[in-house]
Formats: sequence, structure tokens, C-alpha cells
Amino acid sequence: MVEHDESQRLSDILKAASDVTRRAILTLLVQQGPTRVTALAEHFDTSLNSVSKHIKVLESAGLVSRKTLGRVHLIEANMAPIREIDRWFGQLRLLWDMRLERLDEILQPGDKDD
Repeated sequence: MVEHDESQRLSDILKAASDVTRRAILTLLVQQGPTRVTALAEHFDTSLNSVSKHIKVLESAGLVSRKTLGRVHLIEANMAPIREIDRWFGQLRLLWDMRLERLDEILQPGDKDD
């Protein structure tokens, strides 16, 4: 069950990061640090409501967090889920490298006594 939960979490993170606007929001947050929702919305040719919906998707995936100071909502990037994606890609690279090494062993003329 734990493996399924981890797999679902990775899927949620990847789905949230699959949208170009959400990736742009993440990039802005990493570059600028905690930013007001309205300041983020100024970077996009879309409504504040639309940007807020994107932020909610990022929040549900754990990619951003929200701090409320009075009426000001600050959005901040959370890099922990990005590290999860990086670990998964690292595992894929490791498996691929192992397969390539095995293929190389098969294709190389060996020192066999045949």
C-alpha cells in the first residue's frame, strides 16, 4: 500500500508540473521567493481567478505552500517534491545504464574458451 501511495504522490506531482503556466509559476517563485498571488498573476495574460486555480493545484501536490498575513497571501515554492521527481528519474537512469552495460557486455567480443 505504501508503494501505491508513493506512486500516486509522484503522479500528482508530475500532473501538477505538467502544465506550462504552473511550471512558470514555480520558476517565478524559485527566482523571486515568496510572492503575493496578485504579483504572480501580473506575469500572465489570464485572470487572477485562473492563476489562483493553478496555485491550488500546485498546493495540493505540495509544490507550493501559502502563508497568510492578514489579507496578503504569500506563495512559496517547496522543492521537496521536485527532489522526489529527481530521485525517480535517477532510478530510471540507473536502470537504463544497467541495461546498456549488459548490452555492451553481450556485444563485446569476450575472452571465452569456446
